[in-house]
Amino acid sequence: MKLLHPALSHVLISVLAIVVASAAAAEAQACRHSGKLRGTRGKRDTAHGSDCCKSGEFYPTYRCSPPMTGRTKATLTLNSFEKGGDGDAPSECNNQFHCDSTPVVALSTGWYHDGKRCHKEITIHVNRRSVKAKVVDERDSTTGCDKDHDFQPPCPNNIVDASKVVWKALGVPESDWGEMEIFWSED
Repeated sequence: MKLLHPALSHVLISVLAIVVASAAAAEAQACRHSGKLRGTRGKRDTAHGSDCCKSGEFYPTYRCSPPMTGRTKATLTLNSFEKGGDGDAPSECNNQFHCDSTPVVALSTGWYHDGKRCHKEITIHVNRRSVKAKVVDERDSTTGCDKDHDFQPPCPNNIVDASKVVWKALGVPESDWGEMEIFWSED
């Protein structure tokens, strides 16, 4: 068996150390749940067909979202930002309701970033199509299972919640509206 030259061995060990350190840093940046919330049952509005917390079950909460990249992977969900719609409250960014014909979104808590993305446009990409939408609200990943949240579980940490017109602009058949994997980017 032929041994490597000592200088080459040193280079290979250095490269390996950099790769291991980079992998550890990437793992450290991953978003892990920040706690758990115990489900409670209560009377909720069933008109929108949303999930309901189950008594005694635990639900993860998140203060972070997955790291941002040039095109960040997310789950697109459907929301009505109109008065009486799914959200049933004015948006966080401007304390107003928004028509379903306006391209607006809510982002999970970490991406919402304490409102720092309010009124900024993002671009949503799927199936070779894209659409711009304005951030107007937060999908709360830290609380839920209470009256204020219609006894729904906390939101996952990777959600872009979009108005109907966003789904239409992406060319998604209405029968497929609800939830799908997408990529999004900041403008």
